[in-house]
Amino acid sequence: MPSSLSEIEPAKFQSFDTETDPAQVAPRLAALRGEMRKLELDGFLIPLSDAHRGESLPACERRLAFVTGFTGSAGLALISPEKAALLVDGRYTLQAPAQTDTSLIDVLPLPQTHPADWLRETVPPNSRVGYNPWLHTLSEIRKWSRDLKDHAALVPTPDLVASIWPDRPAPPRGQVELLGDNRAGISAREKIRSLQRQLADRKADALVLNVPESICWLFNIRGRDVPNTPVVLSFAIIPAAGTPILFLDPDKLEPNQSKELSAIANIQPEDAFPKAVERLKSDGAAIWLDPATVPQFVGATSKKDRFSLVEHPDPIATEKACKNPAELDGMREAHRLDGVAMARFLHWFDNNAPTGQLTEIDIASALEGFRRLEPSLFDISFDTISGAGPDGAIVHYRVTKETNRRLNPGELMLVDSGGQYLSGTTDITRTLFCQSASAEQKDRFTRVLKGMIAISMLCFPEGTNGAQIDILARLPLWQVGLNYNHGTGHGVGAGLAVHEGPAGIAPRYQVPLQAGMILSNEPGYYREGAYGIRTENLLHVTKSPETDGFLAFETLTLAPIDTRLINSEMLSPTETDWLNTYHARVLREIGPGLNKEVLNWLEQATSAI
Repeated sequence: MPSSLSEIEPAKFQSFDTETDPAQVAPRLAALRGEMRKLELDGFLIPLSDAHRGESLPACERRLAFVTGFTGSAGLALISPEKAALLVDGRYTLQAPAQTDTSLIDVLPLPQTHPADWLRETVPPNSRVGYNPWLHTLSEIRKWSRDLKDHAALVPTPDLVASIWPDRPAPPRGQVELLGDNRAGISAREKIRSLQRQLADRKADALVLNVPESICWLFNIRGRDVPNTPVVLSFAIIPAAGTPILFLDPDKLEPNQSKELSAIANIQPEDAFPKAVERLKSDGAAIWLDPATVPQFVGATSKKDRFSLVEHPDPIATEKACKNPAELDGMREAHRLDGVAMARFLHWFDNNAPTGQLTEIDIASALEGFRRLEPSLFDISFDTISGAGPDGAIVHYRVTKETNRRLNPGELMLVDSGGQYLSGTTDITRTLFCQSASAEQKDRFTRVLKGMIAISMLCFPEGTNGAQIDILARLPLWQVGLNYNHGTGHGVGAGLAVHEGPAGIAPRYQVPLQAGMILSNEPGYYREGAYGIRTENLLHVTKSPETDGFLAFETLTLAPIDTRLINSEMLSPTETDWLNTYHARVLREIGPGLNKEVLNWLEQATSAI
């Protein structure tokens, strides 16, 4: 366990190297435009996503980063022969310009900039705009085709980016893990039977799945194909009756695993999936697919086709979001383990930060090191956001060796991180005190805390969605004309993706909250060029113990919130009681896992205000 700066081990699960080079943008754009000319294209679309719609991509699928240099988790590039645009949301308005060549690519905001509007203004009438039909969803292509109308035609093309990527990495070949029913809670056979009953109800002959989180949940498997999210890159076809087909690289399976999995699925290699889809179509099947996630290739139709599409959301998404008792027990255990790591880290930070010697990389590496003391940790759930002073104002800041900044006494430190444990997934943000804080910083911190507490204490009627409660987190900031440019919360998977649909807390989330869902609760405030503040806990949606027909939240995260940053006069008695009760619970549940020195620190950190 590190106690000083010299004892910090290098990070194992994250790199601080600069991943892309803006100087490469010019030659790669030129090469791509050369491919466009061969196909007589007037435009080309490059999304961030791959065929599996993953937020965390294997190196071989990072096309947007290869061409533009941008490494964020959401974005879209629009390329014409003369111009190029990179569309990013509010999380990346500072990061994207720093990573790309802004003399060649205009960085534009989402959702204010509509792709079809940019194309209308940039390409001439009767243009041909190319896209890879494996990388865009059926809904995306339909919408953009309608928006462009007769101005331009969207044309499916081969993988143009792959054709200009000479040293493209090989596909991942991580090993598969089969979960026991004690961890999954429900057997794969039972899940498949339930899903097939839903197909019968929808009068669908088969369900096509391309999202690995859904596939892994259904078959009770996990993998190591991508960073941070323990999935197996795969496809699946679930018939209304009979044996499902699971498309994955068979070399990822040990012989005993292959035998066990073959008892519930027909295992075929990934490259057999396109032909299997074509067979469904030629057989005239009624194919259930989710148009918001399935590749356009799967749902592409023509006038001569005999098959039909049954278009509904992925039926697994909501079932997966509503965790069963075994999954919830696992998530509670993961948060107890993570709470121990966080207490050790925060104690270490308090001892070392006042020296003025810690850098952002030191802090991220130390936190990972404390997590790795727990043997059941096998990854982090995302690259740690470790922002000192003004870097904390960059919502999704990723520190590199080039940007690495020293934390000066008197600056705030924002650390957003999480772990992947065998028992579950965690995500936590804490804003850390380093020797002093201004009255303004305490005011903003307290307002963010008040918003977080308002969500945590909420009791609300069944049928309420995340959009309806989002205002509660923002109200303390709105009262003084302030806001934050990101959602208040996202869904979190149980031993799967740290960002999970279909529910969350933000204006875009219209899905009603249900018991068993796990959401983040993370309001923030960011003063560009100065500091950032965010406080995040994970919440489990529960049946209200007091009111029939109502729901409430159980807080899963167990780590102290720094009371030195609070203006206690701004808290109501109810808010103060919530914080003191929470801190008493943190001490009670985490204390037994700590040595005497860290326990003494935690007792002080959780003392009542």
